[in-house]
Amino acid sequence: MRPFLLLAALFACSASSVFAAPSSDVPPAGVLLGKVWSGHPVSFAFLTERGHQFIAYYDSERRITVAGRRLDQSEWTRFQPAGAPVPGRGRDSNVTNWDSHNYLTLALDRDGYLHLSGNMHNDPLVYYRSSRPLDVSSLERLDRMTGRRENNTTYPVFFKNAAGDLLFRYRDGGSGNGSDIYNRYDPVSRSWENLLSTPLLDGEGERNAYAINPVLGPDGRFHLIWMWRETPDCSTNHTLSYARSRDLLSWEKSDGTPIPLPITQAKGEVVDPAPVKGGLINMTFNLGFDRDHRPIVVYHRYDAAGRSQAYAARPDAGAAWKSVQISDWDFRWNFSGGGSIAAEVTLGAATLQPDQSLLVDFSTTHAPGSGRWRLDPATLRPLALLPPPSGALPASLSAPSSGLPGMEVQTAVSRADGRRWVLRWETLPRNRDRPREKAPPPVELRLYELPDADIGGAARIGS
Repeated sequence: MRPFLLLAALFACSASSVFAAPSSDVPPAGVLLGKVWSGHPVSFAFLTERGHQFIAYYDSERRITVAGRRLDQSEWTRFQPAGAPVPGRGRDSNVTNWDSHNYLTLALDRDGYLHLSGNMHNDPLVYYRSSRPLDVSSLERLDRMTGRRENNTTYPVFFKNAAGDLLFRYRDGGSGNGSDIYNRYDPVSRSWENLLSTPLLDGEGERNAYAINPVLGPDGRFHLIWMWRETPDCSTNHTLSYARSRDLLSWEKSDGTPIPLPITQAKGEVVDPAPVKGGLINMTFNLGFDRDHRPIVVYHRYDAAGRSQAYAARPDAGAAWKSVQISDWDFRWNFSGGGSIAAEVTLGAATLQPDQSLLVDFSTTHAPGSGRWRLDPATLRPLALLPPPSGALPASLSAPSSGLPGMEVQTAVSRADGRRWVLRWETLPRNRDRPREKAPPPVELRLYELPDADIGGAARIGS
């Protein structure tokens, strides 16, 4: 199980999805689900589970809308849950603004009740739960879980532990000053409690951590990587770090040394001590595993000459990490400031192949564009440069078709039982979360069922 966002997502500069070559140019028949907001990209939630499909999105009026259906039926039930005024925002909690951090996330618990959160960037918790299993029309606004540290929330994520318990992770605080909180849901009492008595990652009031979701590895442990940030300026990312756990309660370094909680900058195991302005960027790092179940971290940073490069790192003897430069690029992605920005480099996770080699997908907005490296399993050095994987959509659907200037294609993918569905809509690009003078008209949200395919690694967003 690999519970990523898509994201979704997470961080103060945001990323587009991994670029890939379009798949076959045979246009499939799609289902029109409705019209949606197109003023800026913000990730929709798309869940296929237990013979049902659920989508949470922003409609043409920017309102949270949830649609659900049985997979053996074509009719969708749609519901727009109620909101409440958001302090200082001039809107209700069920209406989004121009912020690409305000993605939506969905999950089903053990008993089939639907949970929904999102539309938050340093805002009070927005949370809904259904009163009937598998029924979107029974979603009720609760706006609280434990009632503690829920007034300044960002980056909500539902995921599950190895036992199948529903967990919820979010940031309490802001960019440059925040902590990561984890909650666990009790389906018997239908209530939430903190998973830990402290934050898992704590910025101590001086910084915050940008982490991926814990990844359940082939060794039966959860693995976590993150970087620290000093201020809302995304160029102040630094110190790529690592920890692992069997139960998400007790954490340790790669050599088994326990790490007392909360994990602060001084306690985590350092993968790369990259300094502030050293090129670490929180939407362009990923985690995979080699043939010996060792974690492999793929990430972006600057080389000695200040150029953008991709690196792969894994723990060596004595818990020291060895990092290998796997690109030879001649450009610099010069990012800085706050707000959501488009990624000029994306990197997928290292994936183990039958011959024990590792594949890493990449894309850049500079030469050489997109591709994938085959890495030597012993040295992590590139053995070959291969073409990029196929895209999520056929070529006929990969280019904007709305006729509105400057639009980009957005997608969300869901898989189940060997089937693949893709949501497609179009938006204007990121604008550092600032409103534009004029909003574009709404666009179509369409659903396609397509042949399953390798579409490369996922990237995240966030601030």
